[in-house]
Amino acid sequence: MAHFELPPGAVSRAVRHRTVEEIWYVVAGIGAMWQNLDDENYEILLEQGLSLTIPVGVAFQFRNSGTTVLEIVAITMPPWPGPAEAQPAEGRWPSTM
Repeated sequence: MAHFELPPGAVSRAVRHRTVEEIWYVVAGIGAMWQNLDDENYEILLEQGLSLTIPVGVAFQFRNSGTTVLEIVAITMPPWPGPAEAQPAEGRWPSTM
């Protein structure tokens, strides 16, 4: 389980997980998540109270489009195996991190 924050205007790096699925819960803030699987693109509005999943192998990236911190709690299944799990992916937006 992880708790993380993204400052206003920030954009994450795009990654793809090799073996874990994630469940996210948006604690505070507003933003967007882009997901791509088999060349199908999805953009999901991130807002307080939203839960979503990130299946194994899906490329994803998220950004904070609000004026306050975007705060998220995430759980991985199975447990996070280590630093080689998240592989770089081609993203939708230029990363600021």
